[in-house]
Amino acid sequence: MTRLPLPLLLSPRFAAALTTPQPLPPARRLVAAAAAAAGGDQAVNMSAATGEYPVPVSPPYPAASKDVELRRAMTASARSAAYSSASVVFEDEWIAVVDKPAGVYCDALLSALPCSGGSAAASGDEATKPNLHLANRLDRDTSGLMVITKCNKVAGKLVKAFTEHKVKKTYLALCIGYPPTWEKIKICSGHGRSKHGAWRVYAMSDVGRSLPGGSIVRDMSTKFEVLGVNGKGHFREPSNFEVDETESITVQEKAADQTSDSEVMNSMILVRAYPQSGRTHQIRLHCQYLRFPIRGDVKYSGVIEWNGVDYDGHALHAESLSFVHPVTGLPVTFRSPLPSWANEFISTMG
Repeated sequence: MTRLPLPLLLSPRFAAALTTPQPLPPARRLVAAAAAAAGGDQAVNMSAATGEYPVPVSPPYPAASKDVELRRAMTASARSAAYSSASVVFEDEWIAVVDKPAGVYCDALLSALPCSGGSAAASGDEATKPNLHLANRLDRDTSGLMVITKCNKVAGKLVKAFTEHKVKKTYLALCIGYPPTWEKIKICSGHGRSKHGAWRVYAMSDVGRSLPGGSIVRDMSTKFEVLGVNGKGHFREPSNFEVDETESITVQEKAADQTSDSEVMNSMILVRAYPQSGRTHQIRLHCQYLRFPIRGDVKYSGVIEWNGVDYDGHALHAESLSFVHPVTGLPVTFRSPLPSWANEFISTMG
């Protein structure tokens, strides 16, 4: 089994950086330690204004991720170029809801939508050709539901709905790591990256602070529920659980280390995520912080080989979307068929 380092198992260099006194003034020691831990990551630098930048509580991308990501990107480019027929879940004259496969770039769906040209495209009539836009986006290796709009006015309404978090979304993720001690939880943290740096988790107390390159730390929150661990559990429909029904975690520091028992550490966990914000790689980052990174997620400490199988992408699926139709004003909900890895895990649950 090939495993990239879990986020909170400290390497010798990381431990040394955190424990060995640095020959710097006390105000600068925290920044120097964080820079050493990042192994040259440029996300932590000195600020002339404050003396230091916020220090992330999750690690930088593992060194091994560069080659893996390059290989996956090249494969996805070839797949996207050959992708010719999108799977349509719903369609009317204003929108189309499609099921994106893993390993295909979002933009490929625009040309692969059956209505993207039709007779108008065949005749070359640009005036009657649909003006297609992506209302939401998914990571290259994430599968599941995406919404395509067919005119500018509808596009503006739906993009605004996604931006203002008025669209309810659920995701399924198959993770390898430490089994949660909770059934449901809400995690709140900071989110950001410095110029040319990796996306990282930050403490909530750092929200609003500046990072190198001029960006700022923003808030992000995700609700999770555990559906199964090592074949035990019960798959159920998405919940409508309220905040007061769940344990809440507000990230303020690096999570505490846990047991190194390999059997515990290598548990297979199926979770459902309910993102409350729409930050880049949000679910992937929060799974990493909670110590059960998504299988195959090379950037965020996930295993890339499991039970003798090498995975060419991460096991994350955009399961459902619920929103108010931008034209009819009616509430609509769409569900995507489960991916094979989810069906395989569910079949073992008892």
